[in-house]
Amino acid sequence: MTLLALDIGNTRLKWAHYASPQPGAALLAQGAEFLENIDKLADGVWAALAQPTHILGSVVAGDAVKRRVEEQMEMWDIAPQWVVASESEAGLSNGYDYPSRLGADRWVAMIGAYHRMLALGQPRPMVVVMVGTAVTVEAISPDGRFLGGFILPGHGIMLRALESGTAGLHVPTGDVCPFPTNTSDALTSGGTFAIAGAVECMVQHVRQHCGAEPMCVMTGGAGWKMAPSMTRPFELVDNLIFDGLLVIAQLRFQSR
Repeated sequence: MTLLALDIGNTRLKWAHYASPQPGAALLAQGAEFLENIDKLADGVWAALAQPTHILGSVVAGDAVKRRVEEQMEMWDIAPQWVVASESEAGLSNGYDYPSRLGADRWVAMIGAYHRMLALGQPRPMVVVMVGTAVTVEAISPDGRFLGGFILPGHGIMLRALESGTAGLHVPTGDVCPFPTNTSDALTSGGTFAIAGAVECMVQHVRQHCGAEPMCVMTGGAGWKMAPSMTRPFELVDNLIFDGLLVIAQLRFQSR
């Protein structure tokens, strides 16, 4: 009983083929495609995959992209399941005003992070950060309630906004440093420390609200860029959304 897990973000589709639908399952194959190339999956890398038993995915790129991906899976004649945030799932309860409006990627990543914390056997509040096209900073109580979170632009959006909105300002890649003395470094450092500051603010909120130091987890394609500039220790996790999808898959598919 194998699982094809899909993480369809704003820029790329990431996929992973697992030997079973459960946390810790052996990874059989994986890959990533920019969204403009997803129409080639069936005739490309997916053509060599053994037919999965189940397909479970998270998608934030919109219905049109989801339909294009579903067309690539027609060769398997398997109906994929797509995660939608709900009032509760996998032990996590959703404190959003309208639970179904929470982004699926945020929901799945928090489920993955929460179960990562539970595996340690010491319940703690959490701050979960995803650094990608956008940045999200989530707060979770020790008993598994999503308290709320921030959304802010990622590095690329910040820099493009400055370039388009400021006369004569061009955005080459710079370095992160405490006292930038050129425009490139100033832009890169400003964006990085803006994200780090939002995370630090959430950590302080969680500490005050829960009365305990939160466990901090970071993921996302640009997480490695942020890690050296964080003000406190963070566990950097490569595929937190896949971790969450495996938890959900175990509950959905193995309980049948």
